[in-house]
Amino acid sequence: MALAALTLGCGAAPDDAPTTPPDPTSAAPAAPRTGSAAPGRAEPARPTTPRALATQLEAAERTIAGEAAAPAAVAEAGRRQQVALRVLGARPAWDARVRALVPRWVWRIAVPNLESRRAFRSMHGELARTLPAWRIVRPEAPQRLLAHYREAERRFGVDWEYLAAINLVETGMGRIRGTSVAGAQGPMQFMPATWAAYGRGDVDDPRDAVLAAGRYLQAMGFRSGSRAAVDRALFRYNNHTAYVRGVRLLAEVMQRRPRSYLGYHAWRVYYLTARGDVLLPVGYAERRPVPVGDYLRSHPQG
Repeated sequence: MALAALTLGCGAAPDDAPTTPPDPTSAAPAAPRTGSAAPGRAEPARPTTPRALATQLEAAERTIAGEAAAPAAVAEAGRRQQVALRVLGARPAWDARVRALVPRWVWRIAVPNLESRRAFRSMHGELARTLPAWRIVRPEAPQRLLAHYREAERRFGVDWEYLAAINLVETGMGRIRGTSVAGAQGPMQFMPATWAAYGRGDVDDPRDAVLAAGRYLQAMGFRSGSRAAVDRALFRYNNHTAYVRGVRLLAEVMQRRPRSYLGYHAWRVYYLTARGDVLLPVGYAERRPVPVGDYLRSHPQG
């Protein structure tokens, strides 16, 4: 398990806005806007100063928090938030300055996101010089995914927010189609033996995979409300303490504010390489690893 912790390992969504938002089913992000760039390829601006980052982050958080925000605006805000947090996650020296520039509630949102990002980053040493043999596809609509998470919650007693967080970390909520180095498969990344024991149906089917994750976590002792039991179950999903911490932070964000799920759903796949983040847009498809430099020459970012 854990195909995409390096690519997506950062909290995506706000947890403490000035108002309490509605259930995430009330507004679903639309498909990304297209402009002069190819669909799915345009990347939000990467802030180059603490002030620019603070401005971008605050604007994104306000849009995601806004109950009246249009779905397309929420999706765009989620992508801008993602980029800002990835930049800040790699620049801890900017923390104090950004904190001073944004409202207190925005910084309270940023803290668990940054801690999650940095936890996942700590799991990796040498960075790749090749891009993975993956396909990147559009995920299921947020309402459909949420229905899968809630069904698993009802059946197995696993909080839906943890299932969403795992799905995000493992494959970007189903965006990544590929097999991990260890052989894990599907949107929730199951090893063949684990799937044989806990899976039902098709490992690549989002609903079947989410239900299997709920069934597995229940068997591993997940107990809602018990941090110790939750952490133990997550550790069995991926036996790394940084993984446990990163997933828990994301889930707690959604528990405090369910609307943050919409920000998560808008996140795209960035692969962290020796040359920095590389956006893998919808339509990316490689049958074998490709050198980063070769890919960037034929697929310039931005």
